[in-house]
Amino acid sequence: MNEFALVTTPDCREDGTDDATEDGSRTGILVSMCLALVLVVASVASVNLALTGISVDLGTTSSQLTWIADGYTVALAALVLPFGALGDLLGRRTLLLIGTIVFGSAALTASFAQSAGMLIGCRVVMGIGAAMVMPGTLSTITAVFPASKRSRAVSVWAGFASSGAILGMLTCGTILEWWSWRATFVFTAILAVVTFGAVLVLAPNTSDPKEAVIDVPGYALSAVGVGALIFGIIEGAEAGWTATNTLIGLGIAMVALGAFVFWELHTERPMLDVRLFALPGFSTGTLALTVQFLCLFGFFFVGLQFLQLMLGYSALHSALCLMPLGAIVMPMSRVAPHLVDRFGQRAVMSAGLAGLGVGLAVLAQMDADSSYWHFLAGLVVVGIGMALTSTPSTTAIVTSLPRAKQGVGSAVNDVSRELGSALGIAILGSLFSSGYSKAIGTATDALPPEAAHVVQESAGGALAVASRLGPDGEALATSVRNAFSEGLSDALWVGAAIAVLTAMYTIWRAPARSSVSADEDLEPIAAEPNTPTLVSA
Repeated sequence: MNEFALVTTPDCREDGTDDATEDGSRTGILVSMCLALVLVVASVASVNLALTGISVDLGTTSSQLTWIADGYTVALAALVLPFGALGDLLGRRTLLLIGTIVFGSAALTASFAQSAGMLIGCRVVMGIGAAMVMPGTLSTITAVFPASKRSRAVSVWAGFASSGAILGMLTCGTILEWWSWRATFVFTAILAVVTFGAVLVLAPNTSDPKEAVIDVPGYALSAVGVGALIFGIIEGAEAGWTATNTLIGLGIAMVALGAFVFWELHTERPMLDVRLFALPGFSTGTLALTVQFLCLFGFFFVGLQFLQLMLGYSALHSALCLMPLGAIVMPMSRVAPHLVDRFGQRAVMSAGLAGLGVGLAVLAQMDADSSYWHFLAGLVVVGIGMALTSTPSTTAIVTSLPRAKQGVGSAVNDVSRELGSALGIAILGSLFSSGYSKAIGTATDALPPEAAHVVQESAGGALAVASRLGPDGEALATSVRNAFSEGLSDALWVGAAIAVLTAMYTIWRAPARSSVSADEDLEPIAAEPNTPTLVSA
């Protein structure tokens, strides 16, 4: 097995590679990086299908279920930026391998959890491992592939990043059809072992120690700021936006992120030069990815409930109903670079965001009598919008930076996705819940207080109450379905508006085309005379 290192040398090929990095080797590298990516992304969404079984088995509260799902996302989003920079120093493969060990060990431990607290702790540790894994996937690809082939490789990566959640839910749904929720964590641990082996055998250990930055205050402030922000968002959706914990979380986030910006602007060697956000491609790509995943995971939150509660589908059936999304995103992500070459980055990115908005608008018009075919119509448009948004947005970020900054650039890319995911669940989930609670109104007046509380809090719980009332429950079930439709409409119309407004912004602000051509390397920012390159060690 060849070992690789990213070193500085004055006489290298213009594409930043040497002859030892053959096309076959690059294909293996791409496969291993996409496998690691799916390991991380699938675990964000797939646990949602297992929450019902977890709740029954461990006797969790609603708040505990929220943290079982989101503890992973909080840790991942809070730490992915500093770990991206750390990978530049220690070696991206080195950190990625450590991350798979942490991730897999925590997943296996989670399968033996006997309390909600233990499971939440395991999910947080899984998120820490995921933060070690994720930034190394994209930065390794951009370091290994020459400029002429980089956009195609990035498009494959972006396709798996967008469809990984669907693959995770399909796998989770299949496992739940025959086994318990514990088996899903065992499978995740096995996948971590497979990923470790693939990365160890196929991937080079790219790094750039001369450019790597040891910025402990930056690491700490970014982790605290992002973590507190997501904590505040989750608490706001759960307990209310004026609740004490919400205000404390958002206040800490504001102070920490403000201090982070101040520190990064004034320190001699910043972890993340925040002035990079003045670059049109970097800033619009980051915004577009955040909004894409906001829409995607907000849709997952309400869409899965529609399939399971309104249409009565099982976990596996619901996951299968989302498969057209992955079937559209994967091939369309390969087509997207050709569309960018022909029509330009700004046009394709904006069209993708607009497509997301249109798809969510179609879904927002579903009601209690809607069929899967209505759901599928919106799903197809959402899938096209995702594919057209993801590739040019990711490319816009990575081509805005020199090769030496790809670790942090990749981490910013990942933060955008995870922050968008948390925002989508929090904002659209909150709108859905408040819309449902408001619409259910007086339907609970004739119920006992305990049952009325259940109906107000959850559509799933309300339908369970209705099923126990016999013939008298039919009217309640009808009211619940209508209220569900109101909440779904409120959430998805807001998601559609956010996507369309972002499309309008990218039309104005995004660069028409990539900052580098296919034959140039990543040097839009001033670089040192000697260029980093991959050489065989």
